[in-house]
Amino acid sequence: MTSRFSDRELNFLVAINVVILVVATVLSRGDFLDVYNFQSMGGQLPELGLLAMGVALSMISGNGGIDLSGVALANLAGVVAATVAPMLAAPDASPWIYTAWFVVIALAVGLVGGLLNGLLIARAGLTPILCTLGTQLLYTGFAVVLTGGSSLRVGNAEALSAIGNEMVLGVPIPFVIFVVMLLAVGWLLKQSPFGIRLFLLGTNAKAARYAGISQSRMLIATYALCGVLAAVAGVIIASRTASVKSDYGNSYLLIAILITVMAGVRPQGGYGRMVCLFFSAVALQLLSSTFNLLGISNFFRDCAWGLLLLFFLASARFSLSDLRSFISVSRTSAPPHQPPPGAAQQRTTEG
Repeated sequence: MTSRFSDRELNFLVAINVVILVVATVLSRGDFLDVYNFQSMGGQLPELGLLAMGVALSMISGNGGIDLSGVALANLAGVVAATVAPMLAAPDASPWIYTAWFVVIALAVGLVGGLLNGLLIARAGLTPILCTLGTQLLYTGFAVVLTGGSSLRVGNAEALSAIGNEMVLGVPIPFVIFVVMLLAVGWLLKQSPFGIRLFLLGTNAKAARYAGISQSRMLIATYALCGVLAAVAGVIIASRTASVKSDYGNSYLLIAILITVMAGVRPQGGYGRMVCLFFSAVALQLLSSTFNLLGISNFFRDCAWGLLLLFFLASARFSLSDLRSFISVSRTSAPPHQPPPGAAQQRTTEG
């Protein structure tokens, strides 16, 4: 019988959260546990969490898959929606209609951007990391053209503002949206045929092909879903900040990748769990809030994120058992102790 506490990966992430929470509480003399502080973190976490979900899905697909265009696509979705939605409905006169158009346009932009990534990777055979790096620059360029490089104010609609700033039973609405999306994607990966095929594709593409799974269709659908997740993040960003920019969240990509790798998603593909991604995102948000509490600069934070990313990439590549086997092999393969040169000849001469 398997113990409920035998999940080392999940236990490790939970332990990290507990340690960060305890340290932050001690350093702040209890102020860190303030309800307002947790509500603030709950409003900020979904942006990173949704982007990390997109990165995780692309990694699970295998073939070196990764989506580097998520942040740029989120910004572009917000910029296009903020530009087009006022032409269809006035935010002051029809706030609900304006909000509906804003969300629909943003999701459509995210879907189109994700489909473009998928088509270039699946049909044109482009390497995922290079393809999404190119589309990242493309989406950012489009957003710069539409905004002229400056921030663009979002229409003053109460319904749209509520998405990013209001609460339900004391829980921020963005956090509720993030949890709902997380549960939906988790169900999709674990219970649906799409998830089974995606894991098989990431584990062994040749076996998936022999099983009749279309690699191109799976990749197109996966990156389209990544684009939709990025668009949801773009809506939350726009509603929370009441503005959109072409370069919002410059460090978000690094943190999203760090959350994904820290959650145990294998860069080689074929494995990843949304429950681990949730606790990984929470841990990074707790750590970021602790840095704010200590007054640590953003430059040091970026350095810390980079070091953590390298550490978890290395730990995913080399486990503790690998280190032990390497040490044991080194000991057994070491040559036996031999006398220094000339010792045998000297012994013969003396005899």
